[in-house]
Amino acid sequence: MTQRLVIFDVDGTLVDSQAHILGAMSVAFEGIGHALPAREAVLGIVGLSLPVAMARLTPELPATAHAELVERYKGAYMTLRAETLSPLYPGAAEALEQLAADPQIVLGIATGKSRRGMDHIMAAHGWAGRFATVQVADDHPSKPHPSMIAACLRDTGLAADQALMVGDTRFDMEMARAAGVRGLGVAWGYHAAETLGGPVIADFAELPRALAELWEMT
Repeated sequence: MTQRLVIFDVDGTLVDSQAHILGAMSVAFEGIGHALPAREAVLGIVGLSLPVAMARLTPELPATAHAELVERYKGAYMTLRAETLSPLYPGAAEALEQLAADPQIVLGIATGKSRRGMDHIMAAHGWAGRFATVQVADDHPSKPHPSMIAACLRDTGLAADQALMVGDTRFDMEMARAAGVRGLGVAWGYHAAETLGGPVIADFAELPRALAELWEMT
């Protein structure tokens, strides 16, 4: 039996954390007295590690300001997260259950979230034991570096041609290409579908068919 590894991004793919991201960014930028970048710019850096994201948003600021933005963002995000739980996208829970029930499928995570943030998501949604490998920003270079996917492959003992990355940003798709695995974009996330390149699904109901079609190309 040939096993397949399906690696998911989190923010913008499984979890709609947009309200928390925008809210925490607003607090962070207000805290240093700097204008908040446009909503499109903020959502455009989702998926990157925070230090890289802040530097891209404000290249005119010094590294010390970027570091302060990171810390202020983290604090604000934790406060917002304690108040409300970011919802899963429609169909996400059902899709994960369906995949987890398939003995040929192994599930993984490759996210720009911190370990603490990912642990919170796992506990809140009852995902303990669901993913064979969980890679977070604390342990890797920022996407689109392929380090996260390489770690997923090592953890599961599967080859690149047995794996596929599902994500909503061009950073996810670029990471997949850099790691030599297939990429599948989703249209409901934070980057426009036309920027992803390759196949894109519009709903989680399309996921099983898309996976089958992509793996038939092996």
